[in-house]
Amino acid sequence: MADQLEFDWQLSGSGWATCRIADASAEAKYVVSYCTDPLADLINGLAGMYRPEQVERVSFDLEPVEIRWVLRGVATGVEVSIYRFPDISASFAAPDADGTLSWRTSQRRCSLVHAVVEAAQTVLREHGEAGYKARWVRFPFPAAALQRLRQLHLLDDKCDQLHDLSTP
Repeated sequence: MADQLEFDWQLSGSGWATCRIADASAEAKYVVSYCTDPLADLINGLAGMYRPEQVERVSFDLEPVEIRWVLRGVATGVEVSIYRFPDISASFAAPDADGTLSWRTSQRRCSLVHAVVEAAQTVLREHGEAGYKARWVRFPFPAAALQRLRQLHLLDDKCDQLHDLSTP
């Protein structure tokens, strides 16, 4: 299982964010719309990885494209497959196989969760909850979901990376 992972979440305009994920072999970058609540959905999906052999699906709206993350828990790892569909309104109930594979990796759960928690914490530090809501518009910052994921990560993962436990 790979262990080199980067994840970034940058608010890039009113109701827009740029999401970047990369491992040692590939990178994917998406400009995501506020029509869904993708950061909260990803955080909640990752929390599902603490149940054995769980599969979680998270959709990002790129207006009109859908990017669907499929997270599969495997032992203490997570297989991440990201599929691209041409139109989120038409692909909502479509099976994953109907999409085009955009990016895939297999990571230790602690590496993936750590990267997402740290990126979300950076967004919160940079904008605060009020600033996030003002820029993201439709949804508040997922503070409770982030706290829950951070607690699961600290309790259940043997993570040897530094953790930012500060709050803004």
